Amino acid sequence: MVDDKEKNMKCLTFFLMLPETVKNRSKKSSKKANTTTGGSSSSKLPPVCYEIITLKTKKKKKMAADIFPRKKSASSSTTTVQQYHQQNLSNNNLIPAPNWQGLYPTIRERNAVMFNNDLMADVHFVVGPPGGTQRLPGHKYVLAVGSSVFHAMFYGELAEDKDEIRIPDVEPAAFLAMLKYIYCDEIDLAADTVLATLYAAKKYIVPHLARACVNFLETSLSAKNACVLLSQSCLFEEPDLTQRCWEVIDAQAELALKSEGFCDIDFQTLESILRRETLNAKEIVVFEAALNWAEVECQRQDLASSIENKRKVLGKALYLIRIPTMALDDFANGAAQSGVLTLNETNDIFLWYTAAKKPELQFVSKARKGLVPQRCHRFQSCAYRSNQWRYRGRCDSIQFAVDKRVFIAGFGLYGSSCGSAEYSAKIELKRQGVVLGQNLSKYFSDGSSNTFPVWFEYPVQIEPDTFYTASVILDGNELSYFGQEGMTEVQCGKVTVQFQCSSDSTNGTGVQGGQIPELIFYA
Repeated sequence: MVDDKEKNMKCLTFFLMLPETVKNRSKKSSKKANTTTGGSSSSKLPPVCYEIITLKTKKKKKMAADIFPRKKSASSSTTTVQQYHQQNLSNNNLIPAPNWQGLYPTIRERNAVMFNNDLMADVHFVVGPPGGTQRLPGHKYVLAVGSSVFHAMFYGELAEDKDEIRIPDVEPAAFLAMLKYIYCDEIDLAADTVLATLYAAKKYIVPHLARACVNFLETSLSAKNACVLLSQSCLFEEPDLTQRCWEVIDAQAELALKSEGFCDIDFQTLESILRRETLNAKEIVVFEAALNWAEVECQRQDLASSIENKRKVLGKALYLIRIPTMALDDFANGAAQSGVLTLNETNDIFLWYTAAKKPELQFVSKARKGLVPQRCHRFQSCAYRSNQWRYRGRCDSIQFAVDKRVFIAGFGLYGSSCGSAEYSAKIELKRQGVVLGQNLSKYFSDGSSNTFPVWFEYPVQIEPDTFYTASVILDGNELSYFGQEGMTEVQCGKVTVQFQCSSDSTNGTGVQGGQIPELIFYA
């Protein structure tokens, strides 16, 4: 009779030996199966051919650290699983406590412990370019479940049994971000690595992570980085991101062309921007931006930044600049004295401006169409009365929100109800108290009830489903028209605009009546 202690010891011994026993039996079963089939092809599936491709491009992969400002990360939770994540990010490879599996109730949490952990790792990756590599552990089964490329690499017909795999074309931080998604089902993106992470997600066919990267880029998109992201979106074949970049570049063209990022684009992207029919910019700004790009390109090619070399690197793209459509003053004081144009080109363009019989030019001579502004009118009628609507430095203000991203170019304002008059207008656009755009200008009203446009220096990007505050301080001696029967919601084309009263308004403007009858925007 075996006592309970001995019985328990035998059971424990059997339990510890079980994996090796099963392994040996598996080998015997495999050999037996091979003998039985005898090389018959009828029971085998047709071979599948996999090809592991390293993405190659002549374009330079732009790190987002050059595009986005670094943001402070949110304070992380102090849960045990997240502590393991933080430890594993630095590859501490701490061995979990005994019976660590019992600490985590879900397979997701237990799987997360293996993230960047040498415990049970059966493959290692040497990631990064020479001189900046990092050796990262992996687990074939987990990786194969998360990526079809890893499945082909480890379990496909052409799988190679390597303990170490070199990946020189992916940044270590980006590879870690991809592994964290595969192991932990978490998306952790940072501004300085999001483009490299998108590259990794595309290369290893992890579509949900790639989509998250694109969403991150779209929400971070501005005139300052739109040109660079346009170049990268074409490289990564992301048409939605490309379209968003074009929307920003078209509406805020002058800001985009004057940004530092414009000088970092490749020649193909430069040509596509210079060809753009809907570019909303003065042609002298386009010309100056092209010269700035040429100067930086000379540095990239180790050329002296001479006039000759600038023209050389611009090549045929120079003729995509619509110099004949410039204002004559802009041409005479700018392009004509830049030295980039030949003497014959300069003379021919001057003749184009002045002569009845115009010479043939290599430059495009048709002005760009630009963007047509839309006007959202929020009042159903207007009126004027004695002692209303008078301006003595007080603020007229209204809040609004849109359901689609738009670019506010300016406001339409009422003018004098007592004949012709001139007004000084300080317009301002704020979001949660932060000034996004403002301008001080004058406009002349002819005594009619029409609205008169007052423009910001540059269009202001407006995000959907957020209230913004439009304000104006008018200075004028005459009474003006004012709006009546205001609407809380207005449909303007494909954009729905909602209005509500603003606490900044001290001159009587509200939803039902007052000033700022129109929002002028691009969509």
